Amino acid sequence: MKLFAKVVQSALKQSERNRRHFWSWLNAVFNKVDYERIKAVGPDRAAAEWLLRCGAKVRFQGFERFHQDYNALPTGPLGRYKIESIDATESCIMYRGFDYLDGLKHVEEMKFNKCMYMEDACLERLSSLENLQESLFMMEVVSCGNVTDKGLVALHKLRNLEYLFLSDLPGLKDKETTVDRLRTALPRLDLHLDLD
Repeated sequence: MKLFAKVVQSALKQSERNRRHFWSWLNAVFNKVDYERIKAVGPDRAAAEWLLRCGAKVRFQGFERFHQDYNALPTGPLGRYKIESIDATESCIMYRGFDYLDGLKHVEEMKFNKCMYMEDACLERLSSLENLQESLFMMEVVSCGNVTDKGLVALHKLRNLEYLFLSDLPGLKDKETTVDRLRTALPRLDLHLDLD
């Protein structure tokens, strides 16, 4: 009987590993950048398609509500709809898809809540985009377990960032130094912390 129980447990563990591998593979497919699509429909439409495919929501300029249904994205002339806000709560966005953010010039607000694939490289990539350095003024990073001090310090490049909310970041090891560096680099920053 003990042998049977061990065989069953082993099979269940293997099944769980296979399931996780499948979902990781599928999420990587969703995050693959289609540069031809960006050229064909413009950066805002292509980024919106990527974000919604990954489970995020977007709000366009002139709209009050967020779009989360891929099939209900507004249509119209190329470049008509500009992304103003991104809510990536519980989405599967990952670093390999961040090239979709390159051409976005009107994003003012981003929320990364419970993004399991969010890591330092994502925040570093985002912070290096000149368009976002100009337009982004509000950001939340909450319950993203792979984000560390290194990724948060990179946010100092977002020179127009006025509001930053950080919460439940277990990868953050040197909170005081990181906070000091952000406040020094961005004196206008309204920084809210819930890290204890």
